[in-house]
Amino acid sequence: MQKNVLFLLTLVVMLSISVHAQRGVRIAYIDTEYILENVPEYQEAMSQLDDKAQKWKNEIQGKLSEIAQKRKDLSNEKVLLTNELIEEREEDIMFEEKEILDYQQKRFGPNGDLMIQQKQLMQPIQDQIFAAVQDMAESRKYDFIFDKSADVVMLYSAERFDISDQVLRAITRSSKRRQAQNKAQRKAAEEEETVPEINEEQEAREKALEEKKESEGKCCRKTQTRNFSCKRG
Repeated sequence: MQKNVLFLLTLVVMLSISVHAQRGVRIAYIDTEYILENVPEYQEAMSQLDDKAQKWKNEIQGKLSEIAQKRKDLSNEKVLLTNELIEEREEDIMFEEKEILDYQQKRFGPNGDLMIQQKQLMQPIQDQIFAAVQDMAESRKYDFIFDKSADVVMLYSAERFDISDQVLRAITRSSKRRQAQNKAQRKAAEEEETVPEINEEQEAREKALEEKKESEGKCCRKTQTRNFSCKRG
């Protein structure tokens, strides 16, 4: 599956390169996990959910301990009980076990409360990330923006193409704007939210400078190799 995804991405990039050869393809990536780790509202909500999940676990563990104790008591008292009483108590224990297993599934199952609430917490921030990426792609003329945290295989990714911090700042500004209590605060947040246009000439110069440095580095390594060979000779 990953090979197919990688092949399709490579094909799309190659086609885009041929179409946009004159201005060059603009590519960036984000790290969703990094962004989520740095959104205070999300972290606070997740912390509350973790506390709730721990409470559910404690409830389940308490019930299981009670059931284990009942089994132990029944085992110790069997000699004093009739067969009917033994069967009745065993049925009660089995019923309680089923109840607690159903409760565990309700809380922690694939469609349980924990998964549902996690999705509910994730959806708003995912929408914000998507909106910020869309705005940034349009304003800065990116052709592709990948997610480093997704299934896309990224064998190497230069940090200069990472726009995670920019997306994070956009989300923070948007959050401030929503929470602004008066017109002055809203105006300040809106002004802060403006995304500057990309300076393509400056970017081209920076790219040329990087290529020059790489070329000089290669020449230097070749010279060192030749000198070393001469010394050995």
